[in-house]
Amino acid sequence: MKLTCPENSCQNQTLFQKDGHYFRKSDSKYIQRYRCKVCGKKTSTAQLSPCYGQKKRTVNHLVEALLCSKVSQRRIAKILKVDKKTVHRKVIFLGIQAAKFNQKFRDSLTQKKIEHIQIDDMITKEVTKLKPVTITSAVDAGTRKILALQAAPIPAFGHIAKIAVKKYGRRKSEHKEALQKLFEKLYPIVEEDALIRSDKHSFYPEFVQRYFPGAEHQRFDSIKGCIAGQGELKKTSKDPLYSINHTFAMMRDNVNRFVRRSWCVTQSIEMLQHHLEIYIKYHNTQLV
Repeated sequence: MKLTCPENSCQNQTLFQKDGHYFRKSDSKYIQRYRCKVCGKKTSTAQLSPCYGQKKRTVNHLVEALLCSKVSQRRIAKILKVDKKTVHRKVIFLGIQAAKFNQKFRDSLTQKKIEHIQIDDMITKEVTKLKPVTITSAVDAGTRKILALQAAPIPAFGHIAKIAVKKYGRRKSEHKEALQKLFEKLYPIVEEDALIRSDKHSFYPEFVQRYFPGAEHQRFDSIKGCIAGQGELKKTSKDPLYSINHTFAMMRDNVNRFVRRSWCVTQSIEMLQHHLEIYIKYHNTQLV
């Protein structure tokens, strides 16, 4: 990002002269100020930062760490002594920045593509269990790094399906749209003849065949969870989908909104996606 003149009518892109400093209270730093040689307007290097205009920039990294450490947004606000609306805005900002970081990470994998990935879905909810949400994920089986996560609403199933339709009407499934977005992210970074492992979900073969026709797709029966509330860990010593199931278990334990029987629950799928992007960045850089 290059320094530009704040005057819209000025086309100057390179002619700037240093014009002192100013003290920024938000992080106690001195910022270099510049003056445009064409129109005389003043600007600074602060506008080059994505945090430009933020008064609470010093809490950004703390909010990110706490969001991925089983702490709710309200408790984060109490710990950092900021307003809960500030934390809400930080989730959006950090989610956008994390999405850019995650895309750069995927771009770095285009030279040496991945040869073995695992794909699966984790179920959570939006406000109530009558409005389930699926989180489709792909991980590198070798490093357990998360390649992509995509959340989408699905209709209620099982014994609560009729209750959900009666109370909220029919809920549209966007699972296939989420799978398409996921595979579009995977296509540039996964080998054409890669080994792809998943469970026997009926949607997976269609997308594997479309994006990776030369890949070896191994499908396995679902295995019962080892303990109540932590169904991602399986009752077996040889889980063929261990990498992704272990990643899901970590996510459910480290992200407050995924804990079962908790009063912290997702209110918006858009905010959930922001939180997922933050977790991908934190998981790939801090946890594995």
